[in-house]
Amino acid sequence: MRKRVYIETTIPSFYYEVRSTPDMIARREWTRDWWDNQRHHYDLVTSAAVIEELSKGNYPSKEQALALISQVALLPTVSAIDAIVETYIAHYVMPHNSLGDALHLALTSYHGCHFLLTWNCIHLANANKFEHIRHVNVLLGLYVPIITTPVELLNWEGASDDAGQSP
Repeated sequence: MRKRVYIETTIPSFYYEVRSTPDMIARREWTRDWWDNQRHHYDLVTSAAVIEELSKGNYPSKEQALALISQVALLPTVSAIDAIVETYIAHYVMPHNSLGDALHLALTSYHGCHFLLTWNCIHLANANKFEHIRHVNVLLGLYVPIITTPVELLNWEGASDDAGQSP
């Protein structure tokens, strides 16, 4: 069975990133590498919330970012999702001003996606938050997804399991 990956808003955004600082270039290149060469190993899903977030504002790559995910299946937003989002906020899993992040996590968890793919390393792909997320999801009886960045899902061809070890 192929693993399911929820594509969060930052993925199509970084695919078309134009900032020229080294960290932004690296994120863009890792995102493109994963999208162009690895995504076919997974079942991709996203949500109307991602489409809505990408549709906001006026930025040069808006149409390209929307086109990138236009063929990705949308997860349904059922009424239970609202209660999960409220629980995340009430239990400080996500701050009040981060309803979008709470919604992405709720959709991913409710629908049992294996991975939530994001570059949001403050509220989502943050190892310091994982135990809190896991705890609340277990209390709610929800799946606990791996929240990760594209670089962690790259297939590093030529890398060995004993890389860095002395002979």
